[in-house]
Amino acid sequence: MPLINVFGGKTFEVEEGKKLVLALEDNGIEIFHLCGGKAKCTTCRVEVLAGEYKDISKIEKTAFAIKNIDENLFEDCLRLSCQIRVIGDITVRPILTSENTQGARGPRPAD
Repeated sequence: MPLINVFGGKTFEVEEGKKLVLALEDNGIEIFHLCGGKAKCTTCRVEVLAGEYKDISKIEKTAFAIKNIDENLFEDCLRLSCQIRVIGDITVRPILTSENTQGARGPRPAD
């Protein structure tokens, strides 16, 4: 099973194919999210520091463009955890968490 390493945090195994946002949430990392995993809010973004993952999707590019997030950031390492399926070991740094963001999280993203 793939390993997820959370920068400054913990490491845990998850089943291959699981959405990263759910893997983080299920393992006690309170990743912030508002839109329920629909790539609309960009609040579940993570910095990918190392690992295996697929290229950024058109859905993510559109979401970042709508939020005026610099293209160079997401081309290099910024991704939406609701759009990443875990396919191998990966190291991430959550950008927004319940600890550093005020307000309630949205609905749990669908599998």
